[in-house]
Amino acid sequence: MEHSETVLVTGGTGFVGSHCVLQLLQEGYGVRTTLRSMGRKGEILDMMKAGGITSFDRLTFIETDLMKDDNWAEAVKGCTYVLHVASPIYSTLPKDENEMIRPAVDGTLRVLKAARNAGVKRVVVTSNFGAVGYSHKDPNTLITEAEWTDPNEKMSSYNKSKVLAERAAWDFIRKEGGGLELSVANPVFILGPSLGPDLPSGFDILKQLLNGSMKAVPNIPFNIIDVRDLADLHIRAMTNPNAKGQRFIALAGGRISLPEIARLLKNKMPEVAKKVSTRILPNWVIYVAALFNGQAKQAAHLLKIVRNTSSANAASVLGWAPTANNEQAILAATESMIKFGIIK
Repeated sequence: MEHSETVLVTGGTGFVGSHCVLQLLQEGYGVRTTLRSMGRKGEILDMMKAGGITSFDRLTFIETDLMKDDNWAEAVKGCTYVLHVASPIYSTLPKDENEMIRPAVDGTLRVLKAARNAGVKRVVVTSNFGAVGYSHKDPNTLITEAEWTDPNEKMSSYNKSKVLAERAAWDFIRKEGGGLELSVANPVFILGPSLGPDLPSGFDILKQLLNGSMKAVPNIPFNIIDVRDLADLHIRAMTNPNAKGQRFIALAGGRISLPEIARLLKNKMPEVAKKVSTRILPNWVIYVAALFNGQAKQAAHLLKIVRNTSSANAASVLGWAPTANNEQAILAATESMIKFGIIK
């Protein structure tokens, strides 16, 4: 089946962006994707081949930068939809948080303005759960898409960039969006299989478990979403008429703690999990260490986050249901780390 529409995907070399490109091509859409350098074109082609794509006549590329106006008008020209997945990621957090916040906010506005001017029907922005639920304090009440994280709370510059970029997007649509529609995906911790060797920073926590550098495991809870299901949610939010003006929290369902993840790896992948510790680090140790250590401070913050949430809105509006559970997403991510030589 072929669709006449063309979709622009920003950040096609990324973990989520590459899966969006793959599924759009599989569904017969024309796809244009942005690259910061055309030298990375081969990376996307290799990832699409890994995903089973054999014909590339419906895939095109354009060089853009979130911090520059160059080529954005050409990028959105002729596109019916835009999936704005790209976001600045750093292997180490910058000392000045604005180095991460400005590209996220300004880049999102740059994409939205270009889309509006080109007559694009709808933009789907990839935000995150950190923009929704990090100010929610009551563990007994459900976190919904109606809530917003207060950007003045203590949080990583990455999460702050997501809050402020999504806020800027909704403000733009309300004040000067014209006929442009907006939907937003708010995923939790994204795992699952990677199409290429450039693995996301979120995999680092699994790497620390598997290589034995995490000697004792903090009792941090997580919600997880498989990247394949997240890409599917993006496409549903792109096309479903009822998704206009909506946010969608995306998770596989239920919480899983880091010690539970450690035990899962031990049980399901014993050959690669020989160095995984199952010793639990008491919370009080983390809180004391947080007074002196930046990494412990971040762990202490994660311990306090309420994660009582659901994907009920995505289910009811989009008819979306995750196909991979927490366990499958974790194991698929681990298999990718083995495949690309991150874990021996």
